[in-house]
Formats: sequence, C-alpha cells, structure tokens
Amino acid sequence: MNKACGWLNGRHTGEWCLSSIGGWAHYLLLFAITSFTPGLSSAQELSLQKLVTPSTGISKDGHPVTFAIHAFIEFNSLKDAFPYIESQAGRWQNSAAFDAAARQSLRRRLLREAVESRVVSMTDERPLEVLVTHTAQEVKDAIALVKEPLPTGYMEAFLQVQEKWKHSLNCWSAAPSIPARVLSNWYPIEEGIVLYGTTYDSTEHFWQAVKYHPDVTVAQLADLPDKFQHHDWQSWLVRLDGDPELYLSNSYAVEFLRHNLASERLRWFRQELDRQGLRPADRARQVQQRHGTAFRFSAFEEKVLWGDLADLFHLAYTFSSAVDPLRDVLAENHFDGIYLDERKMGFINEEFRSLMIEIWKVKYLQIPRFGEVIAIIPKEIRLEHFLKDGDSSDIPIPVYV
Repeated sequence: MNKACGWLNGRHTGEWCLSSIGGWAHYLLLFAITSFTPGLSSAQELSLQKLVTPSTGISKDGHPVTFAIHAFIEFNSLKDAFPYIESQAGRWQNSAAFDAAARQSLRRRLLREAVESRVVSMTDERPLEVLVTHTAQEVKDAIALVKEPLPTGYMEAFLQVQEKWKHSLNCWSAAPSIPARVLSNWYPIEEGIVLYGTTYDSTEHFWQAVKYHPDVTVAQLADLPDKFQHHDWQSWLVRLDGDPELYLSNSYAVEFLRHNLASERLRWFRQELDRQGLRPADRARQVQQRHGTAFRFSAFEEKVLWGDLADLFHLAYTFSSAVDPLRDVLAENHFDGIYLDERKMGFINEEFRSLMIEIWKVKYLQIPRFGEVIAIIPKEIRLEHFLKDGDSSDIPIPVYV
C-alpha cells in the first residue's frame, strides 16, 4: 500500500500464489528461465541491455509481466509509463504548493517506483537477477547504449534500485528464500497462532479479521456494497484528485478506492460474500478465526475479499466529508476505527500500525520454529516487503526494514 497508515502510500502487495492471493506459501516457486521476452527465443535469458531499454516488454509463460505505479496503474513497458509520469507532473498547475521543484521531484519519485516495480516482480525473478548480477558500471554502459529517449534521472533510478536490492531480501509468501517466506503474513501456520485470546490460521487472518468490529454481521456487510452502488463516487473522487497535498500523501489509497468503487468491483464483493455460503447472522470477525476447521479461508481470500472489503469501508469513511450521509452509515457499522479489546484505534494511525510488532512478537518469540528460521538471516541484510503492483498492499512496510 504508506506513510500515513503504514501502507497507504506504499507499494502494492501482490501476494499471488497461495490459492490466488492466498495459500501460496505452501511451496517454493521455482522460476524457469525458459520464459521469453518479445524478440527473444524461449531458451534465452533476459539481458541487461533488454532490461534497461524502455520499450522492452517482458513475458513469462506466454503472458506479459506487468508492473505498476501506485499498485493499480499498470504498464507493460517502462516506455508506456513515461506519459503517465509526465501527466502526473502536469497536474495541479494552479496550486502554489505544487511548483516546478515539486513537479520534478514527483517525476523522479514515480520513475523510481516504475523502475523498481519493473525489476522486482513477484511473477518473474529474471529482471532482479539480471540487475544485481551486473556491476553499476555495466548498468551505466548499457543505458548509454540505449537509442530511445530517456527521462531525466533514468540511469540514477536503475542504480538506486540496484544498490538497494543487492542488500535486501523480499519478504513474500512465495519467495525463493525460506526466511523471506516465513516472514510473510501469508505464511500458513499449521498449529495456528493465538492472538488476543483467539486462534488464527496465519497472521494475515488476524490482520484482516481485526478490521471488523466483533458485532458486524455478514448481512450488514452484504448491504453496504448495494448502498455504495447508489452513491456519486465520481464527484467524490474528483475532490480527492483535486487536492495535491491529500492525493500525493495518499496516492495508493486513492487509487485503491478508485479501483474498488467501480460498479463491477462492488458487484464482485457482493457475489463473493454470497458464494462463501455464510449465514446472514454470522459475524465477520468470528468467521475468519479458527474454530475447528483450519483454513476455511486462504490467505488470498483473506486479502482480496475480507481485507480489501474492510479497507474499502474504512477508507471511504476516512476520506468522506463530515456531511456525507454515507459516512454516518459506515460509522453505524463500526468502520470508523479498529476495535480491539477495549481500544478503538484510528485506521490511519500509528497505534494500529504498531499492532504488527505485537503480532510478530508472538510469531517469532513464542513459536520457536519460526524464530529459528529468521535468526539465520545475516544482520547486514535489509528486510523489505516489496509487493507487486496489481493488488492491494496493507503490510506496514517500515516494520520489515
């Protein structure tokens, strides 16, 4: 997702293997180098020169390996991203707070995000492998040979990404590194994990379940997408887009909202709730806890159904004006904060983000088998949670660093 809530301005989290976005930590993904890029035979590897050429599109198993800015603005090549970056720098021309220096800073920030997302893919390790197995000078030389137009800061972006990822370990649930996988919230815990007096299948299950007030029922949740369908979200989003300070501080959140407020997405949430075979009186938090049967919902389902639905309601409340009647409806359904024990925490709040530390204390200090796994990580390695670029992130990224 990230500075405001631990993830709101962060990059997207694209866990993609455990049952779609959720049970995939069960096995190690082996990335075959038989994948191909346009213009290359399937037996050839991606070269450094191809990687740094903006027009290169990368494919794996016959499908484009996309990347994204703000998680939801997807591209096939860096060249495709350049016009978007320029369009963003051209916004808010009449804003005194967004002067020439701010526009140039935004260009560099978005370019760096695009390059890093292009290189650090959760579906294809070749781009990262190519970049970190060459020297900085070789990267400079390869970019110097590019015949296509390059934006200012292009070489610096590649060098910054290369330097970072020579000393970083990406923590996600299908990572080739066992410690990196174990560090993922999606990692399934066979015996379950007891958090705040209740057992969960993974830390992801707790993290998403806690976003629902203990009294919220499935019937109440099913009713909200229907109410959302009749709201004027276009005008609502125009207000967020028009404020450079608000948008740039919460760009991931705004794009998340834009994506999930679309009519087809609201219908999908409603259909998915119906598909789960839940009773209207079932309580949303309780059904995500372990009661007898383990893994009723995969970590993927936790993220893209329960997590995204809760995030949608919490963020809609957060960014709605005080006079918006829908805000009152969300408050009545307790999406005005996070309720845990006797506490009420703001959704975009340091206290809520710090909950992840408490979760990790249980997982890595009270469950010896996980503590031993992560103890082998060299101290000079930085832990990162760089989640791709196509679905929603809500891991508090600074925790991993």
